[in-house]
Amino acid sequence: MSKPVLGLVGAIGSGKSFVGELLREFGGHLIVADKLGHEALRQPGIKANLVARWGTGILDAGDGIDRKKVAAIVFADAKERGALEAQVFPYIGQRIRQELAHANADPQVRFIVLDAAILLETGWGRACDKVIFVAAPKGVRLTRLQGRGWTAKEVEAREQVQFSLEEKQAHAHGIIDNGGDPADTRRQLADLLARWLPVTNN
Repeated sequence: MSKPVLGLVGAIGSGKSFVGELLREFGGHLIVADKLGHEALRQPGIKANLVARWGTGILDAGDGIDRKKVAAIVFADAKERGALEAQVFPYIGQRIRQELAHANADPQVRFIVLDAAILLETGWGRACDKVIFVAAPKGVRLTRLQGRGWTAKEVEAREQVQFSLEEKQAHAHGIIDNGGDPADTRRQLADLLARWLPVTNN
């Protein structure tokens, strides 16, 4: 029997990664789509195709793809973003399926967590039994992002290509407030899992 799959969505800076790590502690197998995206850019064929399209200027000092340089191109032009997605999304989708199969075969895994910023936009959310919306006040999110070197312009560019927060929340089965005490976030997740796992295991 397939194990329950919980998807994570939310605004940039809401703390989906933190929530994902907490869910891992509760026995979940965490799949992070962003890491799989990094993997995709390291694949020789994908790298060669991107260099052929945008030139060697997108490479870093180590001859790898510089994600910031690529982001500057694709978030300024929908056509270029589509070209990138056509290269990396099939790889990410395949790796998600592999991770799901691996986790389902592992008796130590209680449930599976899929953390993907564009979970709903890509259709990857169809693999999820339940979706959690991770919420945090805008001021808290911006403070977190500024601490990680993000500019307001970068945040806006990424949010413009994602579903609105209202749309994401409308697709969610539960909401976690991650704007305050981490211990409170943990308690909310414990309550959510206590209610959900018996249902999703049926």
